[in-house]
Amino acid sequence: MWGGRFGEGPGDIMREINASIPFDKRLWQEDIAGSKAHAQMLAAQGIISAADEAAIQQGLSDIHAEYAANGVPEDWTLEDIHMVTETRLRELVGEPAARLHTARSRNDQVATDFRLWVRTAIGRIDAGLKAFQLALVTRADEHAESIMPGFTHLQVAQPVTLGHHLMAYFEMAKRDRSRFSDCANRLNQSPLGAAALAGTSFPIDRTATAQSLGFDRPMANSLDAVSDRDFALEFLTCATQTALHLSRLAEEMILWASQPFGFIALPDAWSTGSSIMPQKRNPDAAELVRGHAGRIMGCMTSLMVTMKGLPLAYSKDMQDDKPPVFEAYDLLALSIAAMTGMVGNVAFKTERMREVASSGFSTATDLADWLVREHGMPFREAHHVTGNVVKACEARGISLEAISVDDLAAVHPPLAGCTLPDLSVEGSVASRTSAGGTAPLRVREAIAAARKELEP
Repeated sequence: MWGGRFGEGPGDIMREINASIPFDKRLWQEDIAGSKAHAQMLAAQGIISAADEAAIQQGLSDIHAEYAANGVPEDWTLEDIHMVTETRLRELVGEPAARLHTARSRNDQVATDFRLWVRTAIGRIDAGLKAFQLALVTRADEHAESIMPGFTHLQVAQPVTLGHHLMAYFEMAKRDRSRFSDCANRLNQSPLGAAALAGTSFPIDRTATAQSLGFDRPMANSLDAVSDRDFALEFLTCATQTALHLSRLAEEMILWASQPFGFIALPDAWSTGSSIMPQKRNPDAAELVRGHAGRIMGCMTSLMVTMKGLPLAYSKDMQDDKPPVFEAYDLLALSIAAMTGMVGNVAFKTERMREVASSGFSTATDLADWLVREHGMPFREAHHVTGNVVKACEARGISLEAISVDDLAAVHPPLAGCTLPDLSVEGSVASRTSAGGTAPLRVREAIAAARKELEP
C-alpha cells in the first residue's frame, strides 16, 4: 500500500498499534457503498473506462455478498477495512481495482464511511426511542387517573398521576429524538472528493457522489472535510443525554421495586436472583441501564479529549474516533430496548402508590391555595397558616383530609364556620388543570397529542 517509500515493513508492535481492522470492519457496508459511488462518478467523468467501472462494480457486489455471508477477514498487514476490501477486489477483478483509488484518499474515504454509519445508527436509535415512547404512552393511558406521590428531595411533595409521571419521560425522549435529528441533519454532507486534505486535480463531480450516497451536498472545505469529527462528538453528546434520561427512569424503577417503596413488581423476564439469598428479585436490567449511562458518558469524554488538540488536517489519533462511537451506540441501543421492555411489562401497585401519596400532608398546598382563592389571603400568609395547620395535625396524629372546621378555626379563628375544601389526593389531582398539569383531563390530552405525534 505505501511500501515504495520504505525499505522494509513495520515491526510487529507497529503493525498491531497501527491496525484498525478489528473495529473498523464494522464500516464494511458503508465502505463498499462509498466505493461504488466513487467508481460510478469516475466513469461518468471519463477518469476511468466504462469497462473498468463494470468490473469494479461487480467485484464490489461479490465482496458485499462474501462479507454478508462470512464476515470481514482480519488481516492486520492490510491495516483497515479500506485496504482489506481493495485487496480482495484486486484478487477478484485484477488491474481495474487499482484504478478505484484515483482521486480519493483513505482520509476522505473513512470520513465518508463514518458519516454514513452514524447516519444509519441515528435512524436505528430514533426507531428505538419511538418504541420507548409508545410503551410510555400505552402505560400512561392505563394509569391516567392512578394516583402516586410526586417527590421533591425524595420527600412526598404533592400527589400526581402515574400517567403524568410516565409522560414526563415521553417528553424527555421527544427532546432526545429531536437532538439526534438535528445531528443527522448537520452531518449529512459528503467529505468524499476532499482526498487527503487539499482536494484533487482530477475533474471529479463531488455533487454526484454526494447525491448517490444520500448526502445533501459536498462539504465546502477539503481540510474540514477530512478533519471534522463534530458529527461523532454530537452523536455522543446526544447519546449521553439520552442515556441520562434512561438512567433516571431506571433509578426510579430500582427504588420503586424495593420493599420500602413497593410501587412496582418487575416480571421474571426483567429480574435476576441471588446466588445465596433465595428470596431475592433484583432489578439488574435497570441497574445495568443506570451503569451504561456512565460508560456512554465516558465514550463522549474520550473522543473529546482525543480531538481537543489536533491540528488540521488528519492525524492518526483520529483512528480512535470509532471505538467510543461504536461502544456508545451498542450500549444505548441495548439500554433503550431494556427500558422499553420494562416499561411495557412492569406491574404497577397503584394501591400502594396512592397510600404513600396520601402521606406526608401532600395536599397542604391545596389548603394554602384554597385560603388564597376563597379567603383572599396573600399566599405567604396562607403558607404560614397552612404550616400551623400541618403542625396541629401532626400533634394529633391525623391527616389533612381528616381536619374539621373547628380544627381550622383553632389555628386561624377567622376560618370559623367556613366550608371545608376537598383535601383528598383525588381532589388535589383533579384540580391541577393548568396546561401541562397532572389532572387526568390534561394527562389524556397529552396522551392524545403524543399518539398523534407517533403516527407513521
